[in-house]
Amino acid sequence: MDLFEAAGADAAGVPRPGPGAPLAVRMRPARLAEVVGQEHLLRAGSPLRRLVEPSPEGFGVAPASVVLWGPPGTGKTTLAYLVAHASGRRFAELSAVTAGVKDVRAVIEDARRRLVTSGEETVLFIDEVHRFSKSQQDALLPSVENRWVTLVAATTENPHFSVISPLLSRSLLLTLHPLGPEAITTLVRRALDSEHGLAGRLALAEEALDHLVRLAGADARKALTVLEAAAGVAQAEGSETVTVDHVERAVDVAAVRYDKGGDQHYDVTSAFIKSMRGSDVDAALHYLARMVVAGEDPRFIARRVVIAAAEDVGMADPTALQTAVAAAQAVALIGMPEGRIVLAQAVVHVATAPKSNAAYAAVDAAIADVRAGKAGPVPAHLRDSHYAGAERLGHGASYRYAHSYPHGIVGQQYAPAEIDGTRYYEPTAHGHERDIGARLERIREILAGR
Repeated sequence: MDLFEAAGADAAGVPRPGPGAPLAVRMRPARLAEVVGQEHLLRAGSPLRRLVEPSPEGFGVAPASVVLWGPPGTGKTTLAYLVAHASGRRFAELSAVTAGVKDVRAVIEDARRRLVTSGEETVLFIDEVHRFSKSQQDALLPSVENRWVTLVAATTENPHFSVISPLLSRSLLLTLHPLGPEAITTLVRRALDSEHGLAGRLALAEEALDHLVRLAGADARKALTVLEAAAGVAQAEGSETVTVDHVERAVDVAAVRYDKGGDQHYDVTSAFIKSMRGSDVDAALHYLARMVVAGEDPRFIARRVVIAAAEDVGMADPTALQTAVAAAQAVALIGMPEGRIVLAQAVVHVATAPKSNAAYAAVDAAIADVRAGKAGPVPAHLRDSHYAGAERLGHGASYRYAHSYPHGIVGQQYAPAEIDGTRYYEPTAHGHERDIGARLERIREILAGR
């Protein structure tokens, strides 16, 4: 028997592809219980579960058309097959890349004829429906409206923009989430052991598994395709274990030596921060790329950029912090892989901005004084005067309201006596701080002239 040979049918009656089919096709779940990573769609009583598992009482939900929206390799085609095989429905498939209006109408007419003559229901699966033109999508409307077919349309694009409103309003919209590393790992291990996959004939080294999961991202199909290719390399060598080297040669992508819990994590992170501080934008982007490819949490990367914007750029370019915070929020909103673009923009801004750690040094110096006991009483004229008895205590007396004076600045004592006259913030001559420095000198002169 060949390494990838598998035969037979699933107990649920969904036919299994033959041994010549790609591993990703052979490992396609044949029942809802095998679907991984989309638990929000599989809860008891959910629309999808009712479509796939008709009510045992016999009064289940009438077939409803469905639009499946999600990233590649998250299970859209799998769910379409499961809906099709529920209650023995016939399955027809079109690709929006190659099908035209004529093809759509031919499939619909055949489905309508079968429904009228024999009562046979058809599930029409259209992959990448967002590629259909408006006229092609319009051609689907009568069949969906009259339920000549149960349409299952898959798209990686936002259907609110890529699917016409009449078709969307007649369908259930189900959103598939990107698969996490745990889900991808589960699917890979299942393929290693399943009789429909590698049937336990090969082992997979842990380092190879980690590399494979990083390469796959959130795409289950890609993970199984890479596994199949790497297994072929291992088989050709007579090896019983798929190693990192086999995976690298199968896909021509070198593994990043990066342990998120070990030295590489801390070394690369340190080099990343120091490269931004040192204004070497190219080195900073290199270390960013290493972290991205290695699967580092993008929120961790974003936090480091935010810190660098405040610590190393500071008031030399105040907008750097705005960019970094916006990037952190955007990464949390959109995730990866698109988040890499947002992170790159923030890294470029921080790395190329003029540098100053004056604000950072100032607050640390102030904290050092406070810890050393230099924290005298607040001057009486600055104390809160908004309560009964405050005036008797002299709180707020002789306070000068800054906005009543030229330039909005008035000379009076603000700091406790112990540190009066101490300077913590010393702006540099870099970037925006050059302007701050000149203004600050005049402000300090006014304050000192009380």
